[in-house]
Amino acid sequence: MYVMHNSEYPLSCFALFENGPCLIADANFDVLMVKLKGFFQNAKGNKIESRGTRYQYCDFLVKIGTVTMGPSARGISVEVEYCPCVVANDCWNLLMEFMQSFMGSHAPGIPSVFGNKHDSIYSSADTMVQYMELFNKIRKQQQVPVAGIR
Repeated sequence: MYVMHNSEYPLSCFALFENGPCLIADANFDVLMVKLKGFFQNAKGNKIESRGTRYQYCDFLVKIGTVTMGPSARGISVEVEYCPCVVANDCWNLLMEFMQSFMGSHAPGIPSVFGNKHDSIYSSADTMVQYMELFNKIRKQQQVPVAGIR
């Protein structure tokens, strides 16, 4: 289980299970996990985070961050959101065109989370699943930059 936080949702805590559901709880979930330390144990040295800058360009929200694991930078994350759209598949072509305008050939393909959603509403849990996938890729690689896009 991965416990994650997102500065866009400061009152929420996300608990993600590998290949499983994403649970959204309030920020006190961390306190509960400390009380359950007899059953769950932190993986020491596995803290990974993305910190960066948030930009708004017209209807697009772009977040570019440096992914760090411990004291060292391990990669770059790029998150792109088209704010007026809540069904991600409806605006994927527009997102791709926008990303290609500043990322060129480094723009990624459609994220795996979209394959499961089809015409359903995109949520914060979907973003966290993508961050978990990105972080897992970075953990497995040694000093190779990876881009993750929403």
